[in-house]
Amino acid sequence: MIADTLRDRIRTGGPISIAAFMTEALFDPRHGFYATKDPIGAGADFITAPEISQMFGELVGLVAAQTWLDMGRPGAVKLIEMGPGRGTMMSDALRAARTVPGFMDAAEIVLIEASAALKAVQAQTLGPSGAQIRWVDRLEAVAPGPSIILGNEFLDCLPVRQAVRHQGQWHERLVGLDPQDETGEAFAFVLGPPLAGDSDLIPARLRDADDGALVELRPGDRQVIDQLAARFADQPGRALFIDYGPAQSEIGDTLQAIRAHKKQPPLEAPGTADLTARVDFESLIMAGKSAGLTCYGPEPQGAWLTGLGLEARAAALSQSQPGKRSEIARQIWRLTDKEQMGELFKLVCIDSADLPPPPGFSAG
Repeated sequence: MIADTLRDRIRTGGPISIAAFMTEALFDPRHGFYATKDPIGAGADFITAPEISQMFGELVGLVAAQTWLDMGRPGAVKLIEMGPGRGTMMSDALRAARTVPGFMDAAEIVLIEASAALKAVQAQTLGPSGAQIRWVDRLEAVAPGPSIILGNEFLDCLPVRQAVRHQGQWHERLVGLDPQDETGEAFAFVLGPPLAGDSDLIPARLRDADDGALVELRPGDRQVIDQLAARFADQPGRALFIDYGPAQSEIGDTLQAIRAHKKQPPLEAPGTADLTARVDFESLIMAGKSAGLTCYGPEPQGAWLTGLGLEARAAALSQSQPGKRSEIARQIWRLTDKEQMGELFKLVCIDSADLPPPPGFSAG
């Protein structure tokens, strides 16, 4: 089991980073959370926007098709989704994008997925679409060319590190074994060594915080930006990420574990719950701009969907399916209300330098 593997690792080599703990718990090929189950849906561990309403994926699909038009209708374009879940968003996106003549003839659908269990679900979901689907395990495995990249609740699953301010220095927060636990098997957070050269991962305006302050470091986001910069250097490209988190970098611990829609202690029973942390959109955008990319957002999900015509699409659905009017109204509420997903969830668009502004964004 994953817990035993992690305990042995800690006993042998000492405390490990939170990123290492997350990686093992989520992605272990035999017992990891994503490797062993389909966690998405109303009856599972969590539910995502595409599972709430078909309208979400449809609007994403129309943005993808418009992006292709803005690229000058290239004869071949990679439509890539990172962490595609059950394949629901891509299925809805393709249905809407088919309304744009020529797009589906040009699009090569590529899904970046590490979970064998989710690949099987995605194949079943996307089978009726008739599209040719290819799976890879990393973005670098996709051949060069014009690209449209989608990622819904992908970034929040990237492993994070944490740092704690102690006696005027930033120390990494690690995972060890709790010395007060009689069994010697309980995991606990412990204070590690000073960050040294990694302190540049802390946003500049937070670096002089008071003792006891905790910040989260997201090296995985920087890796994604580097991959996009390399991919977009010679070919047009757009990446659209939808995730949850604050618009500006903040102090605080956001690491959480979700099992059956309920929060669990994050170090308890690794491999049995989803581990996520809020996305730092400010740092993500700063990294994108530093890499020479054009960045838009973060745009609140509610405003973005409304601006793209969510209510008009809902009215059309209600007219064609009058028995579902109340259900469709509830879907709009969940996606756009500020107390639901409307403000916590945000969108960031990261472009190559040669594209016009993306639909739905107010500023770049």
